[in-house]
Amino acid sequence: MQISVIIPMFNESKIIQSTAKTLSAYMESHFESYEILFSDDGSTDGCGDLVRALNLPSVRIIGYEENRGKGSAVRLGMLEARGDMVLFTDADLAYGTDVIAAFYQHFTSQTPTPDLIVGSRNLASDGYSDYTITRKLMSKTYLKVLKVLGGLRLSDSQCGCKAFRNEAAKEIFSRCTTDGFAFDFEAILWSQKLGMSASEIGVKIINHRESKIRYVRDTTRMLKDLQKIRKKIKKEK
Repeated sequence: MQISVIIPMFNESKIIQSTAKTLSAYMESHFESYEILFSDDGSTDGCGDLVRALNLPSVRIIGYEENRGKGSAVRLGMLEARGDMVLFTDADLAYGTDVIAAFYQHFTSQTPTPDLIVGSRNLASDGYSDYTITRKLMSKTYLKVLKVLGGLRLSDSQCGCKAFRNEAAKEIFSRCTTDGFAFDFEAILWSQKLGMSASEIGVKIINHRESKIRYVRDTTRMLKDLQKIRKKIKKEK
């Protein structure tokens, strides 16, 4: 079984070579068949060239010139991926590399195979360890608001690590149009609309760096996007 790992990136030149080497070494030592896709969201710092210069096995760089948003980069990766299981995670490997094996084990051990597997910090006893009290409170409140107003059933829709069965990824992301942070909602809502199965596993952030999300501003924007997404999907038959 082949695994595709998608890394969306935007101006990550400071860390991307370290990420590429770490991820490549891990995949080489743990999986017989894999590919790594670095999906460049219109970076201007040459991070795509930095990855190319490493000439790592089974690594592809895809992307476009104009910055559109993380959702666009993930969507492109999902539509380009060839693996049976397609997983995306953050460019800083926030959840580490062992999380990939955890998703793989969950993916291969379930009968029937779930269409979607979502990482959840709320399901892990140490999922929020090393968070400051303020950030933990803001994150949990943020998720609660989005879950209630968005009508989602999963415990951590915004976790930056998710995996899809390839056919499900193609069905979902070929319908998605959201480029910003609300892309997770759109993908999950489409999976629900299409009657797909979803599962969750506990995860923990290992590599902490300052979040790119600004909770008040981005929550407001996401809620507006979510309203549009729900109306659009509701109209689909």
